[in-house]
Amino acid sequence: GDEIFLAEPYSTLDEPVRETIMRDVRSVSSKIQVILLPLKKTNPLEYVSVSTEEEVQQDENQRKVLQALRDWDLWGPLVVCLALSILLSIRSPTEQASGVFAAVFCSMWLGSAIVTVNAKLLGGTISFFQSVCVLGYSVFPFVISALLIAILSKSFLGHVWIDILWVMLGYIWSVRASTVFIGQYIKKERRFLAVMPVFFYYTLLGWLVLLF
Repeated sequence: GDEIFLAEPYSTLDEPVRETIMRDVRSVSSKIQVILLPLKKTNPLEYVSVSTEEEVQQDENQRKVLQALRDWDLWGPLVVCLALSILLSIRSPTEQASGVFAAVFCSMWLGSAIVTVNAKLLGGTISFFQSVCVLGYSVFPFVISALLIAILSKSFLGHVWIDILWVMLGYIWSVRASTVFIGQYIKKERRFLAVMPVFFYYTLLGWLVLLF
Protein backbone atom coordinates (compact mmCIF):
# COMPACT_ATOMS: atom_id res chain seq x y z
CA GLY A 1 0.00 0.00 0.00
CA ASP A 2 2.54 2.64 1.13
CA GLU A 3 5.08 1.59 -1.52
CA ILE A 4 2.49 1.92 -4.28
CA PHE A 5 1.43 5.34 -2.96
CA LEU A 6 5.00 6.61 -2.82
CA ALA A 7 5.64 5.37 -6.34
CA GLU A 8 2.73 7.38 -7.73
CA PRO A 9 3.19 11.08 -8.53
CA TYR A 10 1.49 13.39 -6.03
CA SER A 11 -1.19 15.66 -7.44
CA THR A 12 -2.63 18.70 -5.68
CA LEU A 13 -5.99 17.75 -7.21
CA ASP A 14 -6.14 14.88 -4.72
CA GLU A 15 -5.48 16.93 -1.59
CA PRO A 16 -8.26 18.25 0.68
CA VAL A 17 -9.57 21.75 -0.05
CA ARG A 18 -8.53 22.95 3.41
CA GLU A 19 -4.94 21.82 2.81
CA THR A 20 -4.86 23.60 -0.55
CA ILE A 21 -6.15 26.83 1.00
CA MET A 22 -3.70 26.67 3.91
CA ARG A 23 -0.80 26.02 1.51
CA ASP A 24 -1.76 29.13 -0.48
CA VAL A 25 -2.16 31.16 2.72
CA ARG A 26 1.32 30.13 3.89
CA SER A 27 2.76 31.00 0.48
CA VAL A 28 1.14 34.45 0.50
CA SER A 29 2.20 35.20 4.08
CA SER A 30 5.80 34.14 3.37
CA LYS A 31 6.01 36.52 0.40
CA ILE A 32 4.57 39.37 2.45
CA GLN A 33 7.25 38.71 5.07
CA VAL A 34 9.85 38.86 2.29
CA ILE A 35 8.58 42.30 1.28
CA LEU A 36 8.49 43.63 4.85
CA LEU A 37 11.82 42.22 6.05
CA PRO A 38 15.21 43.42 4.80
CA LEU A 39 17.40 41.39 2.48
CA LYS A 40 20.33 41.82 4.84
CA LYS A 41 19.77 40.54 8.37
CA THR A 42 22.78 42.53 9.63
CA ASN A 43 20.94 45.80 9.04
CA PRO A 44 17.17 45.88 9.74
CA LEU A 45 16.69 48.93 7.52
CA GLU A 46 18.76 47.83 4.54
CA TYR A 47 17.28 46.21 1.46
CA VAL A 48 20.41 46.92 -0.62
CA SER A 49 20.15 49.52 -3.35
CA VAL A 50 19.73 48.92 -7.04
CA SER A 51 23.27 48.09 -8.02
CA THR A 52 25.07 49.79 -10.91
CA GLU A 53 27.30 46.76 -11.37
CA GLU A 54 26.78 44.53 -14.40
CA GLU A 55 26.30 41.51 -12.16
CA VAL A 56 24.44 42.00 -8.90
CA GLN A 57 26.23 40.22 -6.08
CA GLN A 58 24.01 38.53 -3.52
CA ASP A 59 24.67 36.81 -0.24
CA GLU A 60 22.92 33.58 0.76
CA ASN A 61 20.01 35.31 2.50
CA GLN A 62 19.40 37.60 -0.47
CA ARG A 63 19.36 34.62 -2.83
CA LYS A 64 16.72 32.88 -0.69
CA VAL A 65 14.57 36.01 -0.61
CA LEU A 66 14.77 36.58 -4.36
CA GLN A 67 14.12 32.91 -5.04
CA ALA A 68 10.93 33.11 -2.96
CA LEU A 69 9.72 36.05 -5.07
CA ARG A 70 10.47 34.22 -8.33
CA ASP A 71 7.83 31.65 -7.38
CA TRP A 72 5.05 33.98 -8.50
CA ASP A 73 1.34 33.87 -7.77
CA LEU A 74 -1.51 36.33 -8.29
CA TRP A 75 -3.60 35.45 -5.22
CA GLY A 76 -1.40 37.51 -2.93
CA PRO A 77 -1.40 40.67 -5.10
CA LEU A 78 -5.18 40.32 -5.47
CA VAL A 79 -5.61 40.14 -1.67
CA VAL A 80 -3.31 43.14 -1.19
CA CYS A 81 -5.15 45.09 -3.89
CA LEU A 82 -8.56 44.32 -2.39
CA ALA A 83 -7.34 45.22 1.10
CA LEU A 84 -6.06 48.63 -0.01
CA SER A 85 -9.13 49.31 -2.17
CA ILE A 86 -11.53 48.40 0.64
CA LEU A 87 -9.62 50.40 3.26
CA LEU A 88 -9.62 53.55 1.15
CA SER A 89 -13.26 53.15 0.05
CA ILE A 90 -14.34 52.79 3.70
CA ARG A 91 -12.53 56.02 4.60
CA SER A 92 -14.09 57.94 1.69
CA PRO A 93 -17.58 59.54 1.67
CA THR A 94 -20.35 57.00 1.11
CA GLU A 95 -21.35 58.36 -2.29
CA GLN A 96 -17.74 58.09 -3.50
CA ALA A 97 -16.93 54.66 -2.06
CA SER A 98 -17.51 52.64 -5.22
CA GLY A 99 -15.57 55.12 -7.34
CA VAL A 100 -12.64 55.08 -4.92
CA PHE A 101 -12.60 51.28 -4.88
CA ALA A 102 -12.57 51.12 -8.68
CA ALA A 103 -9.91 53.84 -8.98
CA VAL A 104 -7.50 52.15 -6.56
CA PHE A 105 -8.14 48.67 -7.97
CA CYS A 106 -7.60 49.72 -11.59
CA SER A 107 -4.62 51.96 -10.78
CA MET A 108 -2.80 49.13 -9.07
CA TRP A 109 -3.27 46.53 -11.81
CA LEU A 110 -2.90 48.89 -14.77
CA GLY A 111 0.16 50.52 -13.22
CA SER A 112 1.89 47.22 -12.53
CA ALA A 113 1.18 46.10 -16.11
CA ILE A 114 2.72 49.29 -17.54
CA VAL A 115 5.83 48.98 -15.36
CA THR A 116 6.20 45.35 -16.41
CA VAL A 117 5.81 46.08 -20.14
CA ASN A 118 8.41 48.85 -19.82
CA ALA A 119 10.87 46.44 -18.19
CA LYS A 120 10.26 43.86 -20.93
CA LEU A 121 10.79 46.43 -23.70
CA LEU A 122 14.11 47.35 -22.10
CA GLY A 123 15.25 43.75 -22.45
CA GLY A 124 14.42 42.51 -18.98
CA THR A 125 14.48 38.74 -18.51
CA ILE A 126 11.83 38.81 -15.80
CA SER A 127 8.51 37.21 -16.78
CA PHE A 128 5.34 39.29 -16.98
CA PHE A 129 3.63 37.53 -14.07
CA GLN A 130 6.76 37.58 -11.89
CA SER A 131 6.93 41.35 -12.20
CA VAL A 132 3.20 41.86 -11.58
CA CYS A 133 3.47 39.55 -8.56
CA VAL A 134 6.39 41.46 -7.01
CA LEU A 135 4.84 44.88 -7.69
CA GLY A 136 1.56 43.69 -6.18
CA TYR A 137 3.10 42.29 -3.01
CA SER A 138 5.22 45.43 -2.67
CA VAL A 139 2.04 47.49 -2.24
CA PHE A 140 1.50 45.87 1.17
CA PRO A 141 3.41 48.60 3.09
CA PHE A 142 0.79 51.05 1.75
CA VAL A 143 -1.91 48.81 3.22
CA ILE A 144 -0.22 49.19 6.60
CA SER A 145 0.05 52.96 6.08
CA ALA A 146 -3.65 53.25 5.16
CA LEU A 147 -4.62 51.11 8.16
CA LEU A 148 -2.57 53.26 10.55
CA ILE A 149 -4.06 56.44 9.11
CA ALA A 150 -7.59 55.03 9.52
CA ILE A 151 -6.96 53.89 13.10
CA LEU A 152 -5.27 57.11 14.21
CA SER A 153 -7.61 59.48 12.35
CA LYS A 154 -9.73 60.08 15.47
CA SER A 155 -6.76 60.56 17.79
CA PHE A 156 -4.32 63.44 18.27
CA LEU A 157 -2.06 61.70 15.72
CA GLY A 158 -4.70 62.08 13.02
CA HIS A 159 -2.99 65.06 11.43
CA VAL A 160 -2.20 65.44 7.74
CA TRP A 161 1.54 65.76 8.44
CA ILE A 162 1.50 62.50 10.38
CA ASP A 163 -0.43 60.90 7.50
CA ILE A 164 2.26 62.04 5.07
CA LEU A 165 4.90 60.44 7.30
CA TRP A 166 3.10 57.07 7.25
CA VAL A 167 2.72 57.25 3.48
CA MET A 168 6.38 58.16 3.00
CA LEU A 169 7.48 55.19 5.08
CA GLY A 170 5.23 52.91 3.04
CA TYR A 171 6.51 54.45 -0.18
CA ILE A 172 10.18 53.93 0.71
CA TRP A 173 9.57 50.31 1.77
CA SER A 174 7.53 49.51 -1.34
CA VAL A 175 9.99 51.09 -3.78
CA ARG A 176 13.07 49.45 -2.28
CA ALA A 177 11.49 46.02 -2.17
CA SER A 178 10.33 46.08 -5.79
CA THR A 179 13.24 47.87 -7.49
CA VAL A 180 15.84 45.55 -5.99
CA PHE A 181 14.06 42.56 -7.45
CA ILE A 182 13.30 44.05 -10.87
CA GLY A 183 16.83 45.47 -11.11
CA GLN A 184 18.28 41.95 -11.04
CA TYR A 185 16.88 41.26 -14.52
CA ILE A 186 17.89 44.43 -16.35
CA LYS A 187 21.28 45.25 -17.92
CA LYS A 188 23.31 47.91 -16.15
CA GLU A 189 22.88 50.64 -18.77
CA ARG A 190 19.08 50.22 -18.81
CA ARG A 191 18.48 49.55 -15.13
CA PHE A 192 17.62 53.14 -14.22
CA LEU A 193 15.10 53.42 -17.07
CA ALA A 194 13.47 50.18 -15.93
CA VAL A 195 12.99 51.18 -12.30
CA MET A 196 12.05 54.82 -12.90
CA PRO A 197 8.38 54.00 -13.66
CA VAL A 198 8.28 52.12 -10.35
CA PHE A 199 8.78 55.44 -8.54
CA PHE A 200 5.85 57.00 -10.43
CA TYR A 201 3.69 53.92 -9.83
CA TYR A 202 4.10 54.01 -6.06
CA THR A 203 3.86 57.81 -6.03
CA LEU A 204 0.39 57.44 -7.58
CA LEU A 205 -0.65 54.86 -4.99
CA GLY A 206 0.75 56.98 -2.15
CA TRP A 207 -1.18 59.98 -3.43
CA LEU A 208 -4.38 57.90 -3.50
CA VAL A 209 -3.77 56.82 0.11
CA LEU A 210 -3.41 60.46 1.17
CA LEU A 211 -6.26 61.71 -1.01
CA PHE A 212 -8.86 59.26 0.26
